[in-house]
Amino acid sequence: MRPDTPAAHISEAERLLRTASQYPEDHEPLLLRAAAHLELAGDRERASTLYDQLLAADPEHPLAVKALQAANLWEYGHEAEARTLIAGVRAASPADPAPWETIAETLESHDELEESHACFTEGVRLLLPPGDDDVPYGVRPLLTGRHRVRRLLGRPHDDWDRLADKVHTARSPISLDELHDPNRLWALGSDNPAELRAEIARLRSELGSYRSALSRPFPVAVLHWPAAELTELLTAYPALAAEYPSHPAHLTAIEAALRELASTGTENLGIVTATVPSYEAFAASEQSSPANPSLLPQYATTLASRGRALPWPPSKGAPCWCGSAEAYRECHGGGS
Repeated sequence: MRPDTPAAHISEAERLLRTASQYPEDHEPLLLRAAAHLELAGDRERASTLYDQLLAADPEHPLAVKALQAANLWEYGHEAEARTLIAGVRAASPADPAPWETIAETLESHDELEESHACFTEGVRLLLPPGDDDVPYGVRPLLTGRHRVRRLLGRPHDDWDRLADKVHTARSPISLDELHDPNRLWALGSDNPAELRAEIARLRSELGSYRSALSRPFPVAVLHWPAAELTELLTAYPALAAEYPSHPAHLTAIEAALRELASTGTENLGIVTATVPSYEAFAASEQSSPANPSLLPQYATTLASRGRALPWPPSKGAPCWCGSAEAYRECHGGGS
């Protein structure tokens, strides 16, 4: 069966729903992914039912769910309800970039460019520290989307547009101005071979970026054991002491591993927090012993695939990922 057909998306949604019933503690990210597949299959009404089910269950990320529900509702004719949800998300000023991106792109896709621009701008203003060129991974789509909408509106470049292009061109030879040129669409209908070749080159650049993103749908995640959990783990499975000689050394190793990955150009890095009961359940599902160290990276990947990863690095003024309550720049981010 081809992977991108309605039947394939329905099949994947059903698989995710079965997994959610087996892992109720991870039902939120699994149901969100199931709803996304239902949308791709065209079954938007059933996707809406899943979003309602999530909202009724007091989700961990209610604003993200509301934003996705709004996007879905608008696509199948419930514009008034979608607008109400979008207004509620904006009023709540989420500290997570995902709801901002979703509602801004929803408005953009329905030609509400002024409102889309306002949403992108509100999100960037809230989540990007003033004067900070170190743009967190999750905020980059807000900068890029804002740049795109401003081009469509004919607005002059501002500092955030220049920062968006700087971040983009560090990873792509095609500038955002080229990618977001409103006249590019006309080139596809041109009979000038030079214009068509140039447009094909730009499209190939974009497709390369999309393929790169699709090849890593979840963060590259590193496992973090809080002190109490690590003590419990090593008490139960002393064979793992070789992996974790001490809790401070474990924390230092996490930061070092993530910095090494970042230095090689790896993006979408994250940290997943482990618990002993969850790890034991994972080991049982793999028909293996929790004392087997080869399970640890698999466990990290599984947690990340369920949406449990926190993006790394935090902004320098944010609390450190280690749970110390100190600012990242004063804790494990101090050497950056």
